Amino acid sequence: MSTNAELRADCADCHGLCCVALPFTASADFAVDKAAGRPCQNLLADSRCGIHADLRGRGFAGCTVFDCFGAGQKVSQVTFGGRDWRGDDGVARRMFAVFPVMRDLHEVLWYLAEALARPEAAPVHGELRRVRDEVEALTRGAPDAVAGVDVGAVRGRVGPLLTRTGELVRAGVPGPRADRRGADLMGAKLKGADLRGACLRGALLIAADLRGADLRAAELLGADLRDADLRGADLTGCLFLTQPQLDAARGDAATRTPETLRRPAHW
Repeated sequence: MSTNAELRADCADCHGLCCVALPFTASADFAVDKAAGRPCQNLLADSRCGIHADLRGRGFAGCTVFDCFGAGQKVSQVTFGGRDWRGDDGVARRMFAVFPVMRDLHEVLWYLAEALARPEAAPVHGELRRVRDEVEALTRGAPDAVAGVDVGAVRGRVGPLLTRTGELVRAGVPGPRADRRGADLMGAKLKGADLRGACLRGALLIAADLRGADLRAAELLGADLRDADLRGADLTGCLFLTQPQLDAARGDAATRTPETLRRPAHW
């Protein structure tokens, strides 16, 4: 089964797949257009990024908030046994088809691992383990089998278990618990707000002022935190927060983050 280490990107064991397989459009996040399957202009022959130390300064902020959840090294080293996409168009096409599916499956595994780490979710741990093992088996399939996985169906199976996990975790928070799932909170003034145990699943928190907010045990699955101001906020114990969400937000030395995530370098 996957460990947390296997669900973290290891670019040294990847053939730069995110820099080739995925498309991006010239915008505030990317300085240029790039078609899917075409190497980024900054990708070096050794699969490293030529401007990694200054991605934001060079107009590639979108790269700094992307996380493959370890899918890159899985596809490179396991699915394709260390073969590179360079020099073989057939291998390249198959790798590029597998990578985005693997990335989605690894994200699902990340959520399942987090749910299994929460003692409050013990009533559903058995089913969580069964589903985790099924998803893990899908990631170990042959290239064409992985590329053909119905990710929507997988998410449909996992979603109710994550919902139940959130309910069990938030039930342990005393007092009222706000339910703002899917809420439009763009630019909301939430400085110092008590959001302990709140359900913010899928909420739009773009550019929201969350300075000093208490988000302990809040559920943040799918919440859009782009440019949200988390300076001084307390995110310890929050549920289903991922590294890309944290990287897309603003924070400072006083922001308290979950132990499983790293403090973004640009804070």
